[in-house]
Amino acid sequence: MKLTDIQIKAIKSTEKTIRLWDGEGLYLEIRPPCSKGWRFKYRFNGKEKRISLGAYPKVSLKEARKRLEEAKRVLADDKDPSAERQSRKRVKAFNAANTFEKVARQWWETQSPGWKDRHADDVLHNFEVDIFPFIGQRPIGDIDAPELLAVLQRVVDRGAVETARRELGNCRRVFGYALATGRANRNPGADLEGVLPPKPKTKHFAAFTKPEDVGRLVKLIDEYWGTFVVCSAFKLAPLFFVRPGELRSAKWAEIDFEAREWQYLSTKTNIDHIVPLANQAITILQALQRVTGHGIYLFPNARDKQRPMSSGSITAALRAIGITKEEHTWHGFRAMGRTILTEVCHYPPEVVELQLTHCVRDPMGRAYNRTTFLPERKKMMQSWADYLDKLKGEV
Repeated sequence: MKLTDIQIKAIKSTEKTIRLWDGEGLYLEIRPPCSKGWRFKYRFNGKEKRISLGAYPKVSLKEARKRLEEAKRVLADDKDPSAERQSRKRVKAFNAANTFEKVARQWWETQSPGWKDRHADDVLHNFEVDIFPFIGQRPIGDIDAPELLAVLQRVVDRGAVETARRELGNCRRVFGYALATGRANRNPGADLEGVLPPKPKTKHFAAFTKPEDVGRLVKLIDEYWGTFVVCSAFKLAPLFFVRPGELRSAKWAEIDFEAREWQYLSTKTNIDHIVPLANQAITILQALQRVTGHGIYLFPNARDKQRPMSSGSITAALRAIGITKEEHTWHGFRAMGRTILTEVCHYPPEVVELQLTHCVRDPMGRAYNRTTFLPERKKMMQSWADYLDKLKGEV
């Protein structure tokens, strides 16, 4: 006779363990004083076995019968329900210990000691912002190519194609690490080769590259009347021809007046770089130091001194002196310096490229370090500053 909920609820206590059978091996075991639990009694390979199907009332009579049917289906496949349950528990524990995020962080910890701090921070930041929120908690062995592509497509859709391509490369390395350590059976990142949009074409920034135009530009810069901080950055931009973000984020701790050098870590190439300081640059920096030298940045933000000036400051100054974006941009100072130093002043291209923090290799294929050609670069940077003064005087 089948059990009923009324019958089960009527039992309030018992002095000894009793069993109420529902049929087909399912029974409710009640232990003193009134602990109730579902059990399934079955035989497998000639041996009597039992497994728990849950505690009552959390597992109702209806749910217990449903779990009984599931166990019987396992038996019908000639499998032991108890062994299958243990196997599922092991898989669940394995998956919980080997989510994409956990494996990725392990991979990062093994690799990052050999990286520059900035690069290590960037890799982890990209994972935390673009990848972990979407597949971080997924078992790494369960992630397939379409799922990974959907995550990377979000990055592509916001216009960061190159970031998406870098993140795909790092995901491939994480899956490769998972393969090598027995946490995955395939690398879905490898299946996405050639799927993401191609690397964006290099954007060429408008720049003055004719001496007469450069002379007019530096004269206009010299006559510009903005805030003292912006004026100083504006005057140093053509002298240094560094990347905009590197100039506006320059720190006083990086300026060595005795060595006549600005030493910093390039944000683009992640390598240490030296900018020799010409006499003209020293004069500008010494005046600026009296105004902002007590803080962190050479060019602090007007609203928050703990942050550098905004990226639009020099651009706004260029527009204020009547230079359009089709004529010259802040980034255009780099093209201006490279073109005139090589084509007009006839400096060796490798010396100029090194000063631009571009990766230059010797005949053996080895990359030059930051001090390569430093005496030549110091001479070049002073000559460049003098040349700009000469052009300005000819306008």
